[in-house]
Amino acid sequence: MIHSLNNEKPIFQQIRERIEDAILDGQLQPEDRIPSTNEFAKEYQINPATAGKGMNELVDKGVIYKKRGVGMFVHEDAKNILITERKENFFQQHIEPLKKEARRLGISDEELQKLMQGGS
Repeated sequence: MIHSLNNEKPIFQQIRERIEDAILDGQLQPEDRIPSTNEFAKEYQINPATAGKGMNELVDKGVIYKKRGVGMFVHEDAKNILITERKENFFQQHIEPLKKEARRLGISDEELQKLMQGGS
């Protein structure tokens, strides 16, 4: 999960997305331990509270959970939770605008479906 951070997004959001991506890519499996806020802070030279904010968002979504005195771990349903959330975001951010623009251009649903399948 080691990558440098950038200035495009808030740091806590980048930490959250790195954990999410690692879960979706299979680098983190259910019941795997997540690096602690202090480990993130040391790795990225950030405030532990900043890393904690991103991790707390994942706890709130049920993606990770805390074992008292042991650390944070990937929930067994984490991947399904993230896939469901990202599918909905993808639909709202990409598919809906695509369909709207296709209607504006007079592209029928059939034409759009054909284009989506790689036909011209």
